[in-house]
Amino acid sequence: MACRISELVLGCRDPEVLARFWCEVLDFVVLDREEDCIEIGPREGFGGPQPTIILSRRDEPEPGKPRLHIDVNATDRDQDAELERLLELGARPADIGQTGEEPWHVLADPEGNEFCLLRARIEHLGQG
Repeated sequence: MACRISELVLGCRDPEVLARFWCEVLDFVVLDREEDCIEIGPREGFGGPQPTIILSRRDEPEPGKPRLHIDVNATDRDQDAELERLLELGARPADIGQTGEEPWHVLADPEGNEFCLLRARIEHLGQG
């Protein structure tokens, strides 16, 4: 038996802004809301094959604690179309020293958290 990732926690200045952004990117919904945290996840709710994301208010990143890095794959379009959609949602290109030959795009969300859009397309579960 092995563990699986059930949730990811991302420290951020404005959980509301990032919740809207990541819900649009991932087709997630708000599952729970507390004073300084918002948990978002798949429409099916907790406990499924996808982890939830907890956006936790932090004024500044904690010293010595790296921010979370997320990789995403388009599930219903090619990489170029998904890149265009993400940029329209408020993502922006991020330069972390890549050569330009990588098969992925490095982006930043509205608060500057880096994430990658991978080229490989993931088929929906149960579709082969």
